[in-house]
Amino acid sequence: MASLMIQGCGSDVGKSTLVAGLCRLFANRGLVVRPFKPQNMSNNAAVTADGGEIGRAQALQAVACRTPASVHMNPVLLKPQSDIGAQVVVQGRVVGAYKARAFQDLKPDLLATTLDSYRRLAAEADLVLIEGAGSPAETNLRKGDIANMGFAHAADVPVALVGDIDRGHVIAALAGAHLVLDEADRARIKGFIINKFRGDPALFDDGRRDVVERTGWPDLGLVPWLPPVRFLPAEDAVVLERPAAASEGRRAKLVVPMLSRIANFDDFDPLRNDPAIDLTFLPPGGVLPADADLVILPGTKATLADLAFLRAQGWDVDILAHARRGGRVLGVCGGYQMLGRTVSDPGGVEGPPGSAPGLGLLDVDTVLAGDKTVRPVNGRLAEGAAFEGYEIHVGRTTGAGTQRPLLTIDGHGPDGAVSADGRIAGGYVHGLFDKASARTALLAPLGVAADGQDQSARVDAALDEIAQFLERSLDIAAIARIAGLP
Repeated sequence: MASLMIQGCGSDVGKSTLVAGLCRLFANRGLVVRPFKPQNMSNNAAVTADGGEIGRAQALQAVACRTPASVHMNPVLLKPQSDIGAQVVVQGRVVGAYKARAFQDLKPDLLATTLDSYRRLAAEADLVLIEGAGSPAETNLRKGDIANMGFAHAADVPVALVGDIDRGHVIAALAGAHLVLDEADRARIKGFIINKFRGDPALFDDGRRDVVERTGWPDLGLVPWLPPVRFLPAEDAVVLERPAAASEGRRAKLVVPMLSRIANFDDFDPLRNDPAIDLTFLPPGGVLPADADLVILPGTKATLADLAFLRAQGWDVDILAHARRGGRVLGVCGGYQMLGRTVSDPGGVEGPPGSAPGLGLLDVDTVLAGDKTVRPVNGRLAEGAAFEGYEIHVGRTTGAGTQRPLLTIDGHGPDGAVSADGRIAGGYVHGLFDKASARTALLAPLGVAADGQDQSARVDAALDEIAQFLERSLDIAAIARIAGLP
């Protein structure tokens, strides 16, 4: 099996982007490529064609490979519900909620599951590109590891280690990893990559030689800062402060409160990249701007907990005042649930059992019970514009407000609710802004014209551009040789 695992000196060093770029690079050479990540932790999940959940990064990497996403591309997904607990998804299906210590007991069985998924992908591919999680140098996590070196040894795959120079101390990060890894783990690393470099690459030649001398690992290249990355969906909420694109003329001001368990926030990437939009993610402690045209309540992994969080920030007062002034509000998934009269979780599906009043802006009530809905969908907005997206939620929402649905899902019927004056709306579907036609219809009441580009086209073009950057900056021949390609 030809395969290579990309591990990093920490989180957010660019592993996901490098794997996606290499997937597209080798796919462009005519190879059948598959992405894989044994264990991921993210509330930004994607839905596969067969109704399973995987991390958003692996869905993006599947796009880079020009293949449908599969649950086997990310067989273990952890979706945090609290500071010490997470919902565990195995091969696309929820198996339960576990606190951190209890999860450790699952790992021996989960290693077998990850190997099963990996071998399924390897059987259909010329090359499997594997993404690690966090850093292999966290020695306190090495026992029972299934995300980095534990998996690499079990699957017998080579590793390339990535250092992020934009953070600084990249020489210390790589040399320090070499120092703390045991001999077997060090030997598994076949080279290193420096990522996110700005400026003249020649200025870091001495630094690269220093890493080689200190570690003995081959230098596989230096990757520059990649501007096209801004068009790619991200898994980590640290990206939510990206600036909006500059534009002439009228821009609609949209505000998204950053809930503590915000989920699927890539819903808003098309808005971030649309020059007609001024999109702001409101951080905790911030005050909702009085001149906002639209407030969007995003999805969340824990609706009741984040409803309490929203109130603790005083955002409930801000949103209700915004609505009284005639402002518009849109709720997506958990945000839709919050806009209703009540939210109840009698069985403790997302946390301790309980209930709470919602914001009361829509005439609906939600009960968090029943099977989880996970499916790709398409359909039409009430205005007639076509959309494509997905549902991923627990709960059923009922009430008189649903007689004025936001949209209709093909094969499933109406979804969501709209207030009598049309200014408050919500629904369960993620991805509503991706298609230009749907985005145009949703933004029309704000008096702006959205651009005409689908988000999928932006992402595809960005992947090709990133692949070209990697072709120029990495030793692709050495990477192919390490991976075992003929």
